[in-house]
Amino acid sequence: MPALPDTITRAMNQARTAENGRHAEILVSDGPLRQTVLALRRGVRLPEHNSPPAASIQVVRGSVRVTGQEEAELRAGDLEALTHFRHAVEALEDCAFVLTTVTSQPSGGSHATRTGEMPVMEGEDRA
Repeated sequence: MPALPDTITRAMNQARTAENGRHAEILVSDGPLRQTVLALRRGVRLPEHNSPPAASIQVVRGSVRVTGQEEAELRAGDLEALTHFRHAVEALEDCAFVLTTVTSQPSGGSHATRTGEMPVMEGEDRA
């Protein structure tokens, strides 16, 4: 497994040059547990989507706004549970965060694919 700082730097570099302004890499995939590094360019928004049965976000660089039942601005070092409500995530500046999810399905169901592509979420068109 690559070192977390290297993965974060790589993800941020990929997001900065990606047409959609985002990049994801799965760090851990073990049964229903997924840990994924996501990087977003400033202003990029992940549209509102459902949470898996258990999820958390830990911002490691930059800052994000999480909207849903409650709105929260999270900065590097902040950790927040994302469980049991629909939410969206917006990058307030170039950022990276670790998304930890526990799904009810041993494979799939996470927010990202192994290739770094982000799946289309409800209400989002592929560009």
